Amino acid sequence: MTTADVRPPVDIARLGEARRRRGAAVLIACAILCGAGIVAGVVFGPLAIGAGDFVSVLIKQVGVGDAAGVSAVKIGVIEQIRAPRALLAFAVGAALGSAGAAMQGFFRNPLADPGLVGVSAGGALAAVAMIVLGGGVLAPLAEAFGAFAMPVVAFLGSFAAVFLIYRLSMLDGRVIVATMLLAGVAANALAYSGIGYLTFLADDAQLRDLTFWTLGSLGGATWARILPALLLIGVAVAGLLTLARPMNGLLLGEADAASLGVEVEKIKTRAALFTAIGVGAATAVCGIVNFVGLVVPHLVRLMTGPDHRYVMPGSALLGGALVLFSDLVARLSVTPAELPLGVVTAAVGAPFFFWLLIRDKSRGGLG
Repeated sequence: MTTADVRPPVDIARLGEARRRRGAAVLIACAILCGAGIVAGVVFGPLAIGAGDFVSVLIKQVGVGDAAGVSAVKIGVIEQIRAPRALLAFAVGAALGSAGAAMQGFFRNPLADPGLVGVSAGGALAAVAMIVLGGGVLAPLAEAFGAFAMPVVAFLGSFAAVFLIYRLSMLDGRVIVATMLLAGVAANALAYSGIGYLTFLADDAQLRDLTFWTLGSLGGATWARILPALLLIGVAVAGLLTLARPMNGLLLGEADAASLGVEVEKIKTRAALFTAIGVGAATAVCGIVNFVGLVVPHLVRLMTGPDHRYVMPGSALLGGALVLFSDLVARLSVTPAELPLGVVTAAVGAPFFFWLLIRDKSRGGLG
């Protein structure tokens, strides 16, 4: 062995500190991007609103000033239309991004996505059933919940799908990950089969509502409609963030994680439960938004490394930013009409998905 072959020892402490600084920098950058996305979502639109108008209204809401120089029309647009829509966009992106990070850590598979456990498909089937059958078989539900019938039914559909898949994957008190994955694939196929049948039964007016709902949209966001979803999404994202350290243990495998003191089955249960709550609530208020849960955790992981203490919050923040800017594109690209949100996120996510497949193929396989 020559002197050239001898490598200097790795300074573990210095390496760890560098990773912590990089992770913190990524989180700060993602938070700034979210703030910029919220401001852009409020300022840009068919009605031009200056950044100063937005700040004045914000100061008024905080109670430390007034918005005397802002017209009543602009105040109404900011407070009742664009602000709730921007907050909903951030919340939906945070739910999908953090759930995607949890699913990829849970399955230890870079191609895992919240849709794998049937959350989105279950909610979509329930919502489509309400659209098509709300005036007939499901009329009692429509009367009972009124304007909240759609989000309530969609959330219940999402939760029912996850509960069924979770029960099917249980064996001797343990969750079999491979069985859960296969059950999710089967549930998705069954749900989309039901959606296809209901689409066949729908009339022209119902088809328009159905199409925009299944492709995702943040239109019609109001405070009354989004507050229950924001509460559920907040609980889900906070719950998923508490799983960051145990998820790091799961990267070693279930047996090694258990030997380190990680309660593997409890972590699986909590990950599935919080994913169902967050993604179910998001699906209930905006429909199906694809690829966010797949793309965002990868982008964060490329910047921070595999440590879930940074991947989980980073995915929530970057997911929120991605949906905020995607919704901005959806609103402005075909004014005065509006593109479905899922079209924009798919246009971003599909090329990334192809790149991921090509990269993993060159490395000899997925994972």
